[in-house]
Amino acid sequence: MSKVVKKMMLDDLRNKLDGRRDFLVLDLSKLDAVANNEMRLELAQKGITLLGIKNRLLQVILRDAGLDELDGPLSGPSTLAWGGEDIVGLSREMTNWAKKIEEVEIKGAAVDGQGVDSAGVTDISKGPSRLELIGQLAGLVLSPGAQLAGALLGPGGTLSGQVQALAEKDNEESGDAA
Repeated sequence: MSKVVKKMMLDDLRNKLDGRRDFLVLDLSKLDAVANNEMRLELAQKGITLLGIKNRLLQVILRDAGLDELDGPLSGPSTLAWGGEDIVGLSREMTNWAKKIEEVEIKGAAVDGQGVDSAGVTDISKGPSRLELIGQLAGLVLSPGAQLAGALLGPGGTLSGQVQALAEKDNEESGDAA
């Protein structure tokens, strides 16, 4: 391959990855064409991209991006996967495919630029997604307000009603005496 062609390929790959720091490295070489196409079509509908890539080209791109830690998973045939909601969703989806089709092998990942092995990808897939974490955080932030509202509307609310009734009764009595 000439240097000009290699430079064009590297530039194209850099544009496709466009600063991404979360992706998976897979081995799909044992898949038959039908299963491969089926998987790619379903993943594309979910916004996940698969790209078969030469390890040497990927190593150059990763080195330029400061992601040198991924040299371990880059042995043998490699397919890069990125996209989806977040790295948890991507890991969950690819772990499900690996369970469904035994020929799919998860070799590793990059999570915010840090290298992760295949066991780490499985652990990530079991965690909460970004949206779930935001929901949990919102629940924690709103919790004190909900407790206060519950206290005001609960037994304390009845107490304030009784205090108000007593105050009105006292006002009426003091008004009659005058």
